[in-house]
Amino acid sequence: MPGYFIYCRKSSEAEDRQVLSIESQTRELEQLAAKLNFSIVEVLTESKSAKDPGRPVFNEMMQRLYRGEAAGIICWKLDRLARNPVDGGSIIWAIKQHGIKVITPAQSYAHEDDNIILMYIEFGMAQKYVDDLSKNVKRGLKTKIENGWYPGKAPPGYLNNTDKMTGENTLLKDPERFRLIRRMWDLMLTGLYTPPRIQEIADTEWGLRTRITRRSGGKPLVRSAIYKIFTKPFYYGWFEYPHGSGQWYQGKHEPMITEAEYDRVQTLLGRNGNPRPQSHYEFAFKGLIRCGECGLMVTAEEKHQVMCSNCKFKFAYRRWNACPRCETPVDKMTKPLFLHYTYYHCSKSRKPLCSQKCVTGLELEKQISANLALISISKQFKDWAIKYLHEMHAKESTTQITIIETQQKAYRECVQEIDNLVKLKTSPSNADGSRLSDEEYGQRRVKLLKEKAALENILNGAEHRMEQPLKLSEQVFEFACIVQERFAKGDPKTKKEILTTVGSNLTLKDKKLLIEARKPFVILGNTLSPAMPVISPIEPEKTEVAQWQNVPSSVVSPYLRGERDDVRTYLHKAERAAALIYAHFKKEFGLPNKRL
Repeated sequence: MPGYFIYCRKSSEAEDRQVLSIESQTRELEQLAAKLNFSIVEVLTESKSAKDPGRPVFNEMMQRLYRGEAAGIICWKLDRLARNPVDGGSIIWAIKQHGIKVITPAQSYAHEDDNIILMYIEFGMAQKYVDDLSKNVKRGLKTKIENGWYPGKAPPGYLNNTDKMTGENTLLKDPERFRLIRRMWDLMLTGLYTPPRIQEIADTEWGLRTRITRRSGGKPLVRSAIYKIFTKPFYYGWFEYPHGSGQWYQGKHEPMITEAEYDRVQTLLGRNGNPRPQSHYEFAFKGLIRCGECGLMVTAEEKHQVMCSNCKFKFAYRRWNACPRCETPVDKMTKPLFLHYTYYHCSKSRKPLCSQKCVTGLELEKQISANLALISISKQFKDWAIKYLHEMHAKESTTQITIIETQQKAYRECVQEIDNLVKLKTSPSNADGSRLSDEEYGQRRVKLLKEKAALENILNGAEHRMEQPLKLSEQVFEFACIVQERFAKGDPKTKKEILTTVGSNLTLKDKKLLIEARKPFVILGNTLSPAMPVISPIEPEKTEVAQWQNVPSSVVSPYLRGERDDVRTYLHKAERAAALIYAHFKKEFGLPNKRL
């Protein structure tokens, strides 16, 4: 009687991370064959994933089974034989048509055992596992990328790191190589070294070697790796994924260089058109501001320029390889000054004769910061205001509850009146309409239904409306406490959100930004600075806060002003602001206000 094949497989991929090694499988299966008194024809091993058909050792084993060289297969589990429907189907077909057997430590499968249905289930589970694994890996990669972390192996100068507590995969600076890779950039930025020369210096003088892993590493950087480093936007904080897709992401890793330094190196390499995130820059205030002269939208643009070291002429270096005035090549300039600006100006799309001039993004941010200083408060001021808000809310809650109960009673009475009206109309004593005519019934019914609808509208969400003024008032003070710091440190998206939160109807005229502040911030600003009221709209040129360097510290920082004010006066300001803002939101939600 023919013996059995022992088939052992282990993939190096993630699907088999918890599976026994090939040696362990072989040992266990030989012991099983000896226990069952089965002879072994041959031990077949394979290190290849089973998620796709086409494994050479498996295919050859199946052909030999068809020729009758063995009676069956001994394997550790069915998923060692197949994780795809093609190979799984060939096993089941061989059992049905050729009478082979499949033996595992837990179960044996044969045509006469009438348990082939279990094989269908096992192979289906193996296939489902692979499908789920693929989806989970893709989902994990997408989440990692959206969180700003570069997928895959970290580029030279960085290390992959897995947080032991959260399991998050991040990138850290390589303590051994980060400074050396930065020195390579510094040499390239001088314009005196070529990439092959830098490679030679890094190899022979610095002893730079690649990071050692289980399979490779510990070798000098090859020339292609040097060029990849000098052309990879990753090093100034951006990466593209998938490669060539045009989808760029801002990384959370610490950049090694600036974008201006990257552009300088591309110019030296003669690669001005090297792939980079062309449209990644998000202008903070684009689409929010209108021109104060013609009413059209204010747009924004970036300027990348270089100042020639010979004639001091500025030009766009991404379009010119040499100075247009003295014709000195950029890569031959000794110390060219690379400049990067953001300008805001009227789009002039329908009125090209608009006389308004452009303003830099930096100047615009200074004006906004000056306006934000008028509504900024200290943590102590915020705490006082919120404490007073809760005290007011607690006092008024009882009154509000009484009002709601009265409204609910009125609603019940209205419903009862409608019921009584219908009963009266349909009663036998009113068959001739002597007690309630059709006209009178119709008039009273319409009046009661309107009253009922009005009461329903008042009662719907009554409890929600009671809490909203407190919640929104708290948010105003929380926002005002951190707004300046958030604006100073925030990205363009954060700055845009802050500006739209504070005001609306933004206009730019004569390089001055006019902001129509929202009512809660008007109240807060006027309470903080009665001598310099924040009017609507906020006008920097009238409040004189636009002159950034000349703003008194008492205006820029209410916290400092509070240190000089009498504590009771400062507390009174916090309570006054809290009461007025709370009253404003109560009015917004249709709740009655007490006279302040």
